[in-house]
Amino acid sequence: MNRYIIDSWIWVEYFEGKSEKVKDIIESENNEIYTTQITLSEIISVSKRKNKNVDEIFKSLIYLSKIYSGDLLFYKFVGELHSEIKKKIKDFGLADAFVLATARRLNAKIITGDPHFKGFKEAILLQS
Repeated sequence: MNRYIIDSWIWVEYFEGKSEKVKDIIESENNEIYTTQITLSEIISVSKRKNKNVDEIFKSLIYLSKIYSGDLLFYKFVGELHSEIKKKIKDFGLADAFVLATARRLNAKIITGDPHFKGFKEAILLQS
């Protein structure tokens, strides 16, 4: 079974029906799909700004993925990881650090289209 962390970029693609490849990854029974708590909040925010049905999107996210929340040491790890990466990538966001830390914690691959993840072995970059 493949284990994937889906980031905000890819969830937006999925809910807008932009990519058959994304749909196949998320809906495949051979894949274990995870979403971070912060990604969940980001998707609801984006959806609300686009006047989408946030209740349906929320239900879909819960149905299609496991929502990962770490323990206190995980949050410490996220902060340290974010600090280290920001030394090299100035605009690397805290949400990105949560996604990367989750991938490392769960030994998973990140499905993303976000160029911030270029060069990270955990990331699989998809093009729109």
